[in-house]
Amino acid sequence: MTTTRRALLRGAALTAAASAVAAVPASAQSPVRPRTRAGDPFTLGVASGEPDAHSVVLWTRFAQDPLAEDGFGGMPAKATDVDWELAEDERFTKIVRRGTAKAEPASGHSVHVEASGLKPGAEYFYRFRANGHLSPHGRTRTAPAAGVLSTPLLLCFASCAHYEYGYYTAYRHLAAEEPDLVAFLGDYQYENGGSSNKVRKHAGPETVSLANYRQRYAQYKADADLQAAHAIAPWTPVFDDHEVENNWAGEVPEESDHASRKEFLARRARAFQAYYENMPLRSAQRPDGSAIQLYRERGWGGLVNLHMLDTRQFRDDQLSGDGIKYDPHRTETQRTIMGADQERWLGDRLRSSTARWDVLGQQVFFSQLDFTPGAGETNNMDAWDGYAANRDRIVDAWVAAKTRNVVVLTGDVHANWAADIKKRFTEPESPVVGTELVTTSITSNGDGSDTDKDTAAILKENPHVKFYNGQRGYVRAKFTPSEVHADYRVVPYVSRTGAPVSTRASFTIADREPGLHRN
Repeated sequence: MTTTRRALLRGAALTAAASAVAAVPASAQSPVRPRTRAGDPFTLGVASGEPDAHSVVLWTRFAQDPLAEDGFGGMPAKATDVDWELAEDERFTKIVRRGTAKAEPASGHSVHVEASGLKPGAEYFYRFRANGHLSPHGRTRTAPAAGVLSTPLLLCFASCAHYEYGYYTAYRHLAAEEPDLVAFLGDYQYENGGSSNKVRKHAGPETVSLANYRQRYAQYKADADLQAAHAIAPWTPVFDDHEVENNWAGEVPEESDHASRKEFLARRARAFQAYYENMPLRSAQRPDGSAIQLYRERGWGGLVNLHMLDTRQFRDDQLSGDGIKYDPHRTETQRTIMGADQERWLGDRLRSSTARWDVLGQQVFFSQLDFTPGAGETNNMDAWDGYAANRDRIVDAWVAAKTRNVVVLTGDVHANWAADIKKRFTEPESPVVGTELVTTSITSNGDGSDTDKDTAAILKENPHVKFYNGQRGYVRAKFTPSEVHADYRVVPYVSRTGAPVSTRASFTIADREPGLHRN
């Protein structure tokens, strides 16, 4: 790591520590109110995202008091001019783009700048200025030009960051990797009200109103470690269930007897608005009521096509109450986790792709997983196993298209897994046609453990699964023309600060050789 990068990380930490929510001791049972410099609107840090070869999104959101119950962060009910700058150096002596945007109350005082006219494959630094205050600065970059194979991609991907379960040490270590891009695969924040028996406590009740959702995002984004992870690299995020409510499916709420579909869609619209306000997304992802165009493609030259999927908004309701069950209806042809339009879109993108690696960034376990050792079978109805025919169609699509290399990136399950994807999981001799890398949670479910006896039995039942680990962390994957090298990075605890990071396992996926090779 260069000296200037160390300074960037240290500066982000110091700025956040001075202006954001203080670290909460494990014994604390109530949220700590933020400490801010008088009038400082930049307590939630800065972020960038969605890079292409010539542009990138720059983000910030104003909040003088992040935990304000009305969701407006202590900001006045008027628009504020925000100046932004993009430079080729960290000292901002070579400014290449600048402009003025507005932080509007109707958008939660968030700012989304789509800075364009940039050089392909270039590193940039950005910052904001408003009302005499200067934001922390962030590092970002553009993607290589179309067709370029020679520029590798260092991608970190993560999911499931329940604030109450622990400290975001893994985000701090992720920032130290200096990735080119971060893919976040869902459950950025959790909707439940505060729990007195957790490491940290949510401010406010369960998120239902727009003010609730805005307050919850502000509490998460005021965390210094999360700010460091946003400041070091552009992100491309998708949501899973907890950004709205647990286990929602399409237009169906978690408890359909407690809320009508009309009520749930109104809540979903509020959740989507808050999600957009708090993520560095392009205007194409701005929600329209209870709908949002979240599935999309990000390219990295000719090396990688990253297809970011949405497996929540268009899915059929889960079978058997969402749990791990046996249900013969899971193989029914009409069941979908993607919806017909997204399925067609992905098939078209795979057929037209000329990239060396086609990567599916998505939320829930893709490979088949039988949880019952020996006779009988049970599967997770909340994962692709509950929509087996849809999975078969996607696999058939990339096989028919002769897609060169397919890698599926997954979150959701709060554990590290790695698996070979079979053309048909029900046929033992079926060929391996792709690879799945599953990242654990940043904090969700607490400290975790390396292995457990129940999972050892499950692994024997599923020979295509090559790895399991139940600690917290993220995955670091380096894509080159010849291979993908994936490191499972873990921390031993999140219930207190200061955990070190280590590599628990490493795998290589070779070009034109689907499947995992353990290093």
